[in-house]
Amino acid sequence: MEAQKQAKPAKAQKGLSNVRGIKNAFLVIVACFVVAVCFYMFFLGDASNFDEAGHPQNIWGTIYMGGVIVPVLQTLFLTVIVLSVERWIAISSAKGSGNISKFVAGVKAALAKNDIAAAQELCKKQKGSVAAVVAAALNRYKEMDENTVLSKEQKITTIQKELEEATALEMPSLQQNLPIVATMTTLGTLIGLLGTVIGMIKSFQALAASGAPDSTALSTGISEALINTAFGIGTGALAVISYNFYTNKIDNLTYAIDEIGFSIVQTFAATH
Repeated sequence: MEAQKQAKPAKAQKGLSNVRGIKNAFLVIVACFVVAVCFYMFFLGDASNFDEAGHPQNIWGTIYMGGVIVPVLQTLFLTVIVLSVERWIAISSAKGSGNISKFVAGVKAALAKNDIAAAQELCKKQKGSVAAVVAAALNRYKEMDENTVLSKEQKITTIQKELEEATALEMPSLQQNLPIVATMTTLGTLIGLLGTVIGMIKSFQALAASGAPDSTALSTGISEALINTAFGIGTGALAVISYNFYTNKIDNLTYAIDEIGFSIVQTFAATH
């Protein structure tokens, strides 16, 4: 029992990547809201966009007629854009400095020759999340190679556990802020629908007024409904595209990690 305790490998320090990205998405939403409100009040609401009677003269005035829901929808739209750019930067840094397919092929070729040092050198050059996970597994590989107490099955299990732990620590940084983008998919559509309903209520109120219907109030209500519908659909569509695009990118990185991890385990099993 004492020998087994001494033979237990020490916990290796993981050289996990430092994926760049925005940690606090709430600040992004607040900043986008401030920008949206300023844009709504000072640009869309500028007097040059309306005639003397208050009727819109261009597309900007028409958008302004969408009402108070417009800056809310613009906030959601800007948030999706900012977080999409942020995820592009983060996932690009997670991929590392070189082509991920070439890196996978290079590591597999080094493993086929049982050249662990060459594989580790490739990880140092590549950097990124995939290289960080592979480097952690290779460090554990070397520890198990020098271990004379654990059985072969225990060593393989230890390497597999290292791969799983390193991958689990990398995934949150890759998926960060994507749940917010996914939420915007539904939220943008629902807020747009709310604006549509409010605009239609105003239109029907204008029709229900005694005497001749107020054409200005009627057109204002219809404009509000259509503008909010357009912004809601646009926000939802952009969020869906962004979420699916980056989810696919993350899946590709995960597949690369799984492929190299399988090669590491198989190499150890075949050479020990």
